[in-house]
Amino acid sequence: MVKLNKIYTKTGDGGKTRLATGEPVDKWHPRVIAYGSVDETNAALGVAALEADGEMAASLFRIQNDLFDLGADLATPDRGKDLGWEPLRIVTAQVDRLEAEIDAMNKDIPALDSFILPGGSALATRLHVARTICRRAERDVARLSHMDGETVSTAALAFINRLSDWLFVAGRAANGNGANDVKWVPGANRQDK
Repeated sequence: MVKLNKIYTKTGDGGKTRLATGEPVDKWHPRVIAYGSVDETNAALGVAALEADGEMAASLFRIQNDLFDLGADLATPDRGKDLGWEPLRIVTAQVDRLEAEIDAMNKDIPALDSFILPGGSALATRLHVARTICRRAERDVARLSHMDGETVSTAALAFINRLSDWLFVAGRAANGNGANDVKWVPGANRQDK
């Protein structure tokens, strides 16, 4: 159970923060950058949810909760030591749920015949913004996973990768199952003759 009664501690004034393990790190440590990008993704989903209702809204709120799980996972590095408590980790069931939802949304959407621009409906546009932030989070998590001495679980990396796919398909679903997608027209505005 999390209990926060004092919001500012002044411990970060010198550019340091603490991971969930208590380990002090610089605020620009790749682990902090990774879970910060995950937090940005979560905030973007909150903005997208303003336009959503029904099943889409429920899915977005569930994913926001899963993103907090991912942040907790990333904030608690596995250093091979007993922490005295069981750290929260992303599990494959969370990845599987995203895949099942992608398949369910995608079954009624025609295949792409062009790349699409982030646009269409307000909800689709917000989902595409969230997707691009999520892709950055994925790059940050992947970078962290390849650093010496840093461990990121396969499930955590798969989750953030699958979420960006989920957001792409959800954006198309929000555009009338692709009917209102804004297609890229290569070279449409070139003036050369």
